[in-house]
Amino acid sequence: MITGPRKGSDSVVEMTQLLLPGDANALGAAFGGSVMGWIDICAAVSAQRHSRQQVVTASMDDLHFHAPIKIGFQVILRARVIAAFKSSMEVGVTVHAENPLTGERQLTTSALLTFVALDAEGKKMPVPALLVENDVEKLAAEEATARKTERMARKDKGGAWLRLLEK
Repeated sequence: MITGPRKGSDSVVEMTQLLLPGDANALGAAFGGSVMGWIDICAAVSAQRHSRQQVVTASMDDLHFHAPIKIGFQVILRARVIAAFKSSMEVGVTVHAENPLTGERQLTTSALLTFVALDAEGKKMPVPALLVENDVEKLAAEEATARKTERMARKDKGGAWLRLLEK
């Protein structure tokens, strides 16, 4: 059910978490896995807003932990669709930690995720095109297309690391 191109700004999602001890390691910083889970949820909501369909995570790329998040800090996640392809979308996510006492924010994590839209039977389905409104959005979409081409070239080859672990 494609209804025409959609603006990337319409897919923006902002989520806030509070880093509690259950999501932190012995050093008092966020577990990477907890942050990854929040990223996946935030990005999925963004992809659903764009496609208006159920979506599944196909890949996570360029996940970078820039700085730790301390217990008691607010965790602000922001996601938006960067590019839309035939049945998939690339979603960018940033994570900032906010000191609740000062309001100071710091970029802690960034990631790119690919989601695929599915119909009721679990089959891939087309997604609306992304309406590119400015030069930055155009460049981001072009970069996403290059990343997709590279991902698809690697997909079937696996790699030595995969063969190592599959023994």
